[in-house]
Amino acid sequence: MSGLMQSNRLSKEEYRKQKDLDAARKAGTAPAEIDDEGNEINPHTPQFMLKAPWYVDTGKVSLKHQRAPEKRKGSKFDADDNFWYARGQRAGPAATKYRKGACENCGAMSHKTRDCVERPRKKGAKWSGQNIQADEIIQNPDLDWDEKRDRWNGYDPREHDKVIEEYEKVEEARRANKATELDKQGPTTTSEAKKIARMSDDEEDDEEKYADQADMPGQHVNTKTRTTIRNLRIREDTAKYLLNLDTESAYYDPKTRSMRENPLKDKPADDAPFAGDNFVRYTGDTPNMAKVQLFAWQAADRGSEVHLQANPTQVAILHKEYESKKDKVRDSTQKNILAKYGGEEHLEAPPKELLLAQTENYVEYSRTGRVIKGQERAKARSKYEEDVFTNNHTSVWGSYWLDGKWGYRCCRSFVYNSYCTGASGIEAQKASEQYSQGRVAA
Repeated sequence: MSGLMQSNRLSKEEYRKQKDLDAARKAGTAPAEIDDEGNEINPHTPQFMLKAPWYVDTGKVSLKHQRAPEKRKGSKFDADDNFWYARGQRAGPAATKYRKGACENCGAMSHKTRDCVERPRKKGAKWSGQNIQADEIIQNPDLDWDEKRDRWNGYDPREHDKVIEEYEKVEEARRANKATELDKQGPTTTSEAKKIARMSDDEEDDEEKYADQADMPGQHVNTKTRTTIRNLRIREDTAKYLLNLDTESAYYDPKTRSMRENPLKDKPADDAPFAGDNFVRYTGDTPNMAKVQLFAWQAADRGSEVHLQANPTQVAILHKEYESKKDKVRDSTQKNILAKYGGEEHLEAPPKELLLAQTENYVEYSRTGRVIKGQERAKARSKYEEDVFTNNHTSVWGSYWLDGKWGYRCCRSFVYNSYCTGASGIEAQKASEQYSQGRVAA
């Protein structure tokens, strides 16, 4: 079906020829199709894999759209360019005369009149010859998807040094003004000097004075509505999705800001700063609390007036009594069954894992039967049948390739659905080739 993609409209005769050609390629009687890179295309490749999406379709059959695009290594611009292209900069001094082909409005050669972004002049530079603008520096940055959306791309950290210098100059000027005010006061006593110094340092003490009224980490107090606004994450903490930048790492749900699996599986849980939400959910007293809550719900359904939030002590005592009684009932029931039917010697036997093979596999399940931890995720399997061998073959059709023909690797037969002859078939094929080449005497 690969050849059917190259033409949208085919006549009935062309369609029949194309179908025959595809069938011949699958049977191995016709040479395989060649893509634009010179590689042979397997005719058994499904059409949904060969067909490229409309936004990357080049009109040629290829599997290039199935491969990950190669990213550029390193930055395209060096330190001389400040690791960014010259955006909005002018190239050198402006011309003194109007040049042919330049913008009629401003006189720059880097754009046309209809693309000029300056204010339309009453008399353009073409006719006045005055105030001719310099040419813009035009570069082709050729940025990829991530570089276009990088908010810090092209930022020079040295620009922040200017802000620091400005604040330092303001601080020095403020200290100089305080010194001049103290000099104007003249000679004073020690108590007055301390009082003046304390009054002048009020601005520095403002931060410490109102430190108790500052918002706690993780919450914000609205004084107008007298409500406390809780944030989902303390801003000083590292975000969960930044702990492991591997794309195959644990899944992060941006809507609920949850990451259930452990993103740092290489580190032990005690040393890792974050071991996943499930680690907190299934460790400590959390499972016991879940059991008590489940017991309260079941008891309320049976008519008991219990509530975990209203009276937690009562629920805890009742749950403890229920667990002890359940163990006693289980032991008594087991003893009664053994006394009636016997078979106690079978219960004392070691488990099957120790009798047959030792294992240390640990699997933990939830109440719904879902695997929580201890077992790897099952890989997705295809809905099509895989590794189905027919006619005594030990390999599938298309596993062998020679001289533009497809066949079976086990017997090197090029006939589809033929019976496998095994090693004898391979020897017969070699003998046939040698005889056809005249190496064996008739």
